[in-house]
Amino acid sequence: MMEDYVCIDLETTGLNPKTDKIIEIGAVRVTGGTQRESFETFVNPGRVLEERITELTGIRDAQLKDAPDIMEVIGALVDFIGESRLLGHSILFDFSFVKKAAVNSRLVFEKEGVDTLKIARKYLPDLKSRSLDYLCGYYQIPHTAHRALADAKATCSLYDRLAQDFYTQETEEDFCPARLIYQVKREQPATRAQKERLYKLMQQHNIIQGPDIDRMTRNEASRFTDKILAVYGR
Repeated sequence: MMEDYVCIDLETTGLNPKTDKIIEIGAVRVTGGTQRESFETFVNPGRVLEERITELTGIRDAQLKDAPDIMEVIGALVDFIGESRLLGHSILFDFSFVKKAAVNSRLVFEKEGVDTLKIARKYLPDLKSRSLDYLCGYYQIPHTAHRALADAKATCSLYDRLAQDFYTQETEEDFCPARLIYQVKREQPATRAQKERLYKLMQQHNIIQGPDIDRMTRNEASRFTDKILAVYGR
């Protein structure tokens, strides 16, 4: 069982690392089984939050307006994690967003990790839910749901409680780290021509609240252009 690791949790604009953005990062370093240092920051996603995300997380656009871009903080996060293995509740979700940002910054980010959601699904199959919030209630772990650092700290406590109930020599493999796999290619910034076309389309169709064009990648610019044309026509 891991006693030295970094537990990470993200709040994002959605579930797809290819199209959605990180809005908050929380990470906790655990050494010898004890929570030590932490890492926490808001991240400006370069777009207006959907109402459902604000309702879920309590995070508002005003809190993100002056927050750093992910490219400004990814290096510090990767340094904080260092050579540590990862823990998370649905860890591949968080890993995929971080790896995408790391690759776009030309950083190497290959990790092993443990997923508390996977453990809970295997050993607590009869529960109504295996969400982090529900499991914290089940184990009476203090928790503020859907805020990154609070979720990360709660996941550490959940890992310990699951281990107390289910860790044996026979179940050791489920509590030990496995390689995390997510394939991603580095994205290129949007071209000048793409940006100029988008600014023109937004002005033409009086689109006031749109994403930050200057932060877009080529793929994001293409998708947003297609979206505008699909709604307003050519």
